[in-house]
Amino acid sequence: MGVRGLQGFVGSTCPHICTVVNFKELAEHHRSKHPGCTPTIVVDAMCCLRYWYTPESWICGGQWREYFSALRDFVKTFTAVGIRLIFFFDGTVEQDKRDEWVKRRLKNNREISRIFHYIKSHKEQPGRNMFFIPSGLAIFTRFALKSLGQETLCSLQEADYEVASYGLQNNCLGILGEDTDYLIYDTCPYFSISELCLDSLDTVMLCREKLCESLDISLADLPLLACLLGNDIIPEGMFESFRYKCLSSYTSVKENFDKKGNIILAVADHISKVLRLHQGEKKLEEMLPLGPNKALFYKGVASYLLPGQKSPWFFQKPKGLVTLDKEVGSMSSAPESKQEVPMCTDPESKQGVPLCTDPDSKQGIPMCTDPESKQGVPMWTDPESKQGVPVWTDPESKQGVPVCTDPESKQGVPVSTDPDSKQAVPMCIDPGSKEGFFLCTHPESKQGVPMCTHPEFKQGDPVCTHPESTQGDPVCTYPESKQGVPMYAYSEYRQGVPMCTYSESKQGVPMCTHTEFKQKSPLGADPEFKLEAPICTNPGIKQEDLVNMEPEMKQQVTMVSDPEILKIARAHHVQAESYLVYNIMSSGEIECSNTLEDALDQALPSQAFVYRPVRQRVYSLLLGGGEDGASTCPTVKEWFVYSGNPLRHPDLVRPLQMNIPGGTPNLKLLWLNQDAGIQARRLDALLGCFDLSSSREELQAVENPFKALCCLLTYLFVQVDTLCLEDLHAFIAQALCLQGKPTVQLVDLQLDYIDARAVQLGSLLVRGLTTLVLVNSACGFPWRMSDFMPWNVFDGKLFHQKYLQSEKGCTVEALVEQNRSRLTKFHALKSVVCKACMRENRRIVSRQHWHSPQPGRWGRQGSGSHRTSSGYSRAGQGQHWRDQGPGNRQYEPDHWRRYSSSGWSN
Repeated sequence: MGVRGLQGFVGSTCPHICTVVNFKELAEHHRSKHPGCTPTIVVDAMCCLRYWYTPESWICGGQWREYFSALRDFVKTFTAVGIRLIFFFDGTVEQDKRDEWVKRRLKNNREISRIFHYIKSHKEQPGRNMFFIPSGLAIFTRFALKSLGQETLCSLQEADYEVASYGLQNNCLGILGEDTDYLIYDTCPYFSISELCLDSLDTVMLCREKLCESLDISLADLPLLACLLGNDIIPEGMFESFRYKCLSSYTSVKENFDKKGNIILAVADHISKVLRLHQGEKKLEEMLPLGPNKALFYKGVASYLLPGQKSPWFFQKPKGLVTLDKEVGSMSSAPESKQEVPMCTDPESKQGVPLCTDPDSKQGIPMCTDPESKQGVPMWTDPESKQGVPVWTDPESKQGVPVCTDPESKQGVPVSTDPDSKQAVPMCIDPGSKEGFFLCTHPESKQGVPMCTHPEFKQGDPVCTHPESTQGDPVCTYPESKQGVPMYAYSEYRQGVPMCTYSESKQGVPMCTHTEFKQKSPLGADPEFKLEAPICTNPGIKQEDLVNMEPEMKQQVTMVSDPEILKIARAHHVQAESYLVYNIMSSGEIECSNTLEDALDQALPSQAFVYRPVRQRVYSLLLGGGEDGASTCPTVKEWFVYSGNPLRHPDLVRPLQMNIPGGTPNLKLLWLNQDAGIQARRLDALLGCFDLSSSREELQAVENPFKALCCLLTYLFVQVDTLCLEDLHAFIAQALCLQGKPTVQLVDLQLDYIDARAVQLGSLLVRGLTTLVLVNSACGFPWRMSDFMPWNVFDGKLFHQKYLQSEKGCTVEALVEQNRSRLTKFHALKSVVCKACMRENRRIVSRQHWHSPQPGRWGRQGSGSHRTSSGYSRAGQGQHWRDQGPGNRQYEPDHWRRYSSSGWSN
């Protein structure tokens, strides 16, 4: 994570930038400096997960009671000294970082393979050096923190950017995390979670100012340095030859430093001594070997610019204010710059106005002195108002074009001085034609979108700034979009019909904006959500730079056109109250990280396949718009990790039609309607997603928190034929015994040995609980989320113990620890699951009844089966999990048959 090699460099080469600090003392100082302001720490939760997970056991599926207790202690410690915590979680994987995400997932696959090899060889948990966080830890941590009363947020973009922005804008005490990107962002102080001692509240603060001092660069140079070294956006190998070239010419190589350390010093030296000489005169692509990676590199640098910030590496400044002329009446000395600037005395105002002396014309041009930058900007004097308007100087033509200074960005935007209107209208200067397109100054956007000057569109319609056209094609000014989508300028379409700007065609094709087909138009997003954010609104980046930075930038098309529903989904997402729902509805793309699964055990399918039919029905519910919606739903891109999937492309998964009594309800009914009978419809939708509508009465009769567990177990045993009665006994017994055990007893629990199959079963159940979170969110929360939080229904070690006991043939009485009350509940829960499975023609039998033994565990290795029921009929349709291979395939229901080569005893 973060900048390549920077963490090691800081620890070995620049340890002085690390300072031991105490949070209690920092909080007291913050309160004295800012009375009435609560000291706040922004926590990058994704960085902290492995440090929060302190239980000794991690292999069995998670020690959730212990983990919850550790989180509670963490929160209490900071609350006791008056520090407020706000937690941020990753809510999406940005496309620019998808390659890095894939790279890490494939690396994790190799680590998991080594873990299972170790388990099979030693029958014990590997050491902490092979630690792998339990499946679902990030998801359930959100809900754990919320239940502890903490403010928990889920990001709409990369979490580290939102963390850094929040910290800067809210005057926070600092950021707690473990990511060197926080050394690059110009934000509040950065503290290390790995160095935190919770008892004393001591940790290490990493100072970016000291880092800059050591490298002889400025804070504004850090984003450039990060991209040249490589980060999550810029692959490390992209500038490898450039870095070695810097190293070869670096004259101050430190013999006692490692190679990576010297490379960082050499690149920083090149920035300070070579690149900075041409800063503002040459573009980055003229100074660096960007080649075809120019757009990506600009985007990488821009990704570190927080709201209100700009980079000096993005702009060409006017060439020097050099010569003095004898006709200049007076001089002005700026106390900050200590340089004398020519002055012109205005006869009207009697005030001295700074002059810019053009080296070619030798004429003094009035300048506007920016009070913040202290730099002189040439001005155009309006003959009517006698007011000086800053001008933009074309470096080739040497002509000054009046500009409008944006009060927020402090940047000059060229303006037109129309003699008829007498008003200065902002213009966009096309670098290719040197012609000025009027700019749209819509009060809500302030983005300076070029306007059309076609005689038939004098009203100032925004135009397309596509780098290949530069013709000023009119764009749509639809009031709900304000996105500036190119318009087809044919005389019959003057109302502003959006055009398709698909990169392959480069042609403007009129698009339908009929209210019933908004999902086909890039204008489908509600402007309040800013979902169309591919256009950078950072005031530090010019409009023409945007074209250079990302020429293929497209409008985001949401999968759902109803703005009210999308707004609700977004709110639940941001408040960390749902899981994946907003991602499905906004982008139609979701991901799931690694799970502890044995790639060599063919008897158990990957959780990605087991729960796919549930997700497919959720897609139908969220995207189908009600009855018969699945037939018209678009496919959803799934980036799910499973054995054999190289993750080169997402799996394209089609929705499955749901089988719900009374038909599939629409989202407005499920999410907005508060009538008395709606909760029953929500439950119908939830059970429909699991294709268990026929078992509604039995499941409803089960007490909490076992209702959701029985639903999940029924689905699992219907789907996976290789699960047996002993597995069911272990799942139910551990859930019942968990209710009466204090956390300390779970900590002291010792296992005889570790079984690889039990490890995978534990992870399979936990992934089922995360699937329940998704379904419950999509259906309008018919069940309480707490009913399927793992600390209430699952404990990894306890399940492992029950599994080993069941495998040895222990009685049910022994499994429930000779407790009569538990024994009664055990038989009740088992009956519910078994009867529901029988309705699906699935008889759960003991492994002792298996016949036709084959090599492998219980004679079943390689004989596993998994069924996919679509809900179209009770016989069901689906695709066998072995046939669901990786790649860019489309998955839709096919007829299935029972696969059980070892056979069942019926």
